[in-house]
Amino acid sequence: MSTDSRTSTARRSPNPRRTRMQQRHPRHERRGEARLPAMVATLVAIMLYLALPEPLLVAPRYVLPALEVLLLITLVAVNPHRMTRENRLSRSVSLALVGLIGVSNLVALGLLVHALVAADVKDGGSLLVAALQVWATDVIVFGLAFWELDRGGPVTRTQVPRTDLPLADFRFSQDENHDAVEEVADGSSRSCDWAPTLIDYLYVSVTNSTAFSPTDTMPLSARAKILMGVESIAALITSLLVIARAVSVLH
Repeated sequence: MSTDSRTSTARRSPNPRRTRMQQRHPRHERRGEARLPAMVATLVAIMLYLALPEPLLVAPRYVLPALEVLLLITLVAVNPHRMTRENRLSRSVSLALVGLIGVSNLVALGLLVHALVAADVKDGGSLLVAALQVWATDVIVFGLAFWELDRGGPVTRTQVPRTDLPLADFRFSQDENHDAVEEVADGSSRSCDWAPTLIDYLYVSVTNSTAFSPTDTMPLSARAKILMGVESIAALITSLLVIARAVSVLH
């Protein structure tokens, strides 16, 4: 078979995967985002807090983690497998959980900086590990915050028709790829009704905490810009002050 014949056959044979991607489904008929990734991310953040040195804890070691686990259990009870249901109480509990983890981690960062600046540091190794724990928690909690707030949260993003979604807090590349080359445009929000999931927001958090600025995803709302600014400042402090001081102590 000639090259032209093979090319012609390939053009006539649709790609099954891309065909499925192009089939738009009403957003309110979707199954909803899986609960497991968010649950795992939350538990990792809680365990990182539990592993912090005693001077960096906001309260007795198990008080805040116990409260956070209790809030998480409440959310899992509402949506055990897929996040398809939400009411005012569950929404408040979800935001409270993220806020509690975030505030406690920022306080831990402040205590860590104070310990390094005000005290004669001897154990630089433990401070270095603590700084990495605070940074990792920072990435997780801000990723969860972006995920909870953008376009009404994970339940609204999949269960409400796109025309009824709240204004977006973030603009992803998929939101503007509809006029790109065919293999890119087929995966855009307009072509296949794409919606961001937790992994997308964690990626935004990682890039923001390493580049100290937006990369491929732009903040649109004031609250998104404030959150990204706070995360960038916290990551900058951790990287330039805390880790640098801990490494110098090691030497």
